[in-house]
Amino acid sequence: MNFSGIQKTSLIDFPDRIATILFTPGCNLRCPFCHNWRLVLEPKGPFLSEENALRILKSRKKFVDSIVITGGEPTMQSDIPTFLMKLKKMGFAIKMDTNGFFPDVLKKCLPFLDYVAMDIKTCPEQYVQLGAKDIKKFLRTIKILKQGSTNYEFRSTVVPSFVDEKCIPKMGELIKGAKRFVFQQFVPGDTMDKSFDSVKPYSSGTITHFADLMKVYVDEIMLRI
Repeated sequence: MNFSGIQKTSLIDFPDRIATILFTPGCNLRCPFCHNWRLVLEPKGPFLSEENALRILKSRKKFVDSIVITGGEPTMQSDIPTFLMKLKKMGFAIKMDTNGFFPDVLKKCLPFLDYVAMDIKTCPEQYVQLGAKDIKKFLRTIKILKQGSTNYEFRSTVVPSFVDEKCIPKMGELIKGAKRFVFQQFVPGDTMDKSFDSVKPYSSGTITHFADLMKVYVDEIMLRI
């Protein structure tokens, strides 16, 4: 498989670990607030080949032993389970970010993953605004993660007009009984829809209020604001 890019060091993308990030091209959604929209709309080369990616990772193994696979949407790549198997054989801890719309591929990936971060972007009825025709597969992924043994988090970037006080209980019902939910601050600028470049983010107090509303649905709440 090919990658759109690599970030050799990250201190924030894999909980409690220093990681290298690999970015996959393409996505099935069209979130207007997306910051990685070039990977979605313009997945042009030159791409990083799997062979070169593995070579780079092997050379850095003594400094970084954790990998984050993000996108775009990694589970659009049907061959990603095989790639993850290679990483695991090399001794890496692996985290994957996903929007949850490809449960069959994710299920094949889980034996090689140490952590999964799945986006809960908004309440169910608003997913159509992100380009989703229905959310049946998305709901399957939630169930797979909740019933599985792989460590995970559900997370939401709190974008005004997509996440608000009325939306939180609906999101909570989707993931009720989950291990962990994370609220992340929205940072305007360089978004797919340029009108979101100037959207004013919520205050930390408002996000803390959202977290209080979500507490009744999950075991643990975390804030990245």
